[in-house]
Amino acid sequence: VQVVEPGGGAAEFGGPLTLSCRISGYTYSSYCVAWFRQVPGKEREAVVSIDSAGVGYVNRTTYTESAKGRFTISGDRAKGIIYRELTSLRLEDTAMYYCATDRLTIGKDRHLGRGAIPPASDFAFWGQGAQVTVSS
Repeated sequence: VQVVEPGGGAAEFGGPLTLSCRISGYTYSSYCVAWFRQVPGKEREAVVSIDSAGVGYVNRTTYTESAKGRFTISGDRAKGIIYRELTSLRLEDTAMYYCATDRLTIGKDRHLGRGAIPPASDFAFWGQGAQVTVSS
């Protein structure tokens, strides 16, 4: 499985930015894709996720409080592309953003069923990261 994250870049305070995550070689029917972010000296934190139990199941999206109302995650499963639109960017959104994916397991589903994104340790496949810098 390969996870590639083109994009990232600079954005202005209050402005928009779109990140994408391209996944190839993934053969499982179920999936969970999550975006995490990290700043130097701090732990990697979850931001948004999208998951599906498989073909014929609808996508489920989960957002952390900081992302609700500002970030939107969507996916084109056939193309293996996941998009995340960031709006109303804040200075504290500056971070390295990582896309991660893996199967939708029972353990992940328990987190998601409570409205929480599974921890980073639950994901086996990671992108190289994309730096987002928000300036005033």
